[in-house]
Amino acid sequence: MASVATLVQPTGEMWKKIRVELNEDVNTRDRDLTAIKDWLRKQPHLPDEWDEGRMMTFLRGCSFSLEKCKRKLDMYFTMRAACPEFFTNRDINRRELADITRKAQGAPLPGLTPDGRRVTVCRGLDKNIDPELLNNIFKIALMIGDVRLIEELEGVGGDIYILDASVVTPSHLAKISPSSIKKFLICVQEAYPIKLKQVHVLNTSPVIEALINFIKPFLKDKIKNRIFVHSDISTLHEHVPKDMLPEQYGGNGCSLDEVNDAWMKKLEDYTEWFKKQESIKANEALRPGKPTNYDELFGIDGSFRQLSID
Repeated sequence: MASVATLVQPTGEMWKKIRVELNEDVNTRDRDLTAIKDWLRKQPHLPDEWDEGRMMTFLRGCSFSLEKCKRKLDMYFTMRAACPEFFTNRDINRRELADITRKAQGAPLPGLTPDGRRVTVCRGLDKNIDPELLNNIFKIALMIGDVRLIEELEGVGGDIYILDASVVTPSHLAKISPSSIKKFLICVQEAYPIKLKQVHVLNTSPVIEALINFIKPFLKDKIKNRIFVHSDISTLHEHVPKDMLPEQYGGNGCSLDEVNDAWMKKLEDYTEWFKKQESIKANEALRPGKPTNYDELFGIDGSFRQLSID
């Protein structure tokens, strides 16, 4: 079982190819890391110390652009203060989180595609899942994201998400909180060092198409162009090799249930660590210049129009 949970790390030729893709020079990366550490120490509103492994994950995710890395790190600590609903009480054994793990899955698969991408399959298991639980679903997704900041020891060439929409119904859509979705998308796009390469939507319906159109205004243009909607599983196989995919998706890879069980065990092992992380966040009172205005950051503007689905 333990082997299922492992994030298999790139080696050999794939490792070399990823170094090029991430703009990582093994001769200068330590200098870049030192520059980020020095910068962090000089920011009165941010933590003075942070571990080198996670800083390196940020540098890789920012293709070793120091300016982009600083912006992402500042946003990472800012979001931890701005969204307590995502970043506090992160104990996978709390009833409200444990319940979700029986109704939805969204853990990364252990292996990598031939071009070094990490693949995550997200699916609901229960049509009766309450959209009110969205914040807790997002909380678990960001818990997995935080563990990956530590455990992606070599970096990956990007992320591919497969979203199986088979259990989503019109009544779910009517209850979804736009502000939760917007906060989560800001988190993922601005505060985490993710290189999102592709999003594949399976088992689509008019409801899902409406949802995609609803979310698009909050996505960066390059991400909008990386969303693929499949009416047939065979077109997914053009992007993700069958030997990586679970059998539910026409593959001969690992079992999704085993992968998710192993990840839940991993999140449980990190319980104390999550508790210690709660206080590590931006302190807006100490930010030089103007403190972040959360209302402006998450401003819900004209892009939310009432959705009517026939």
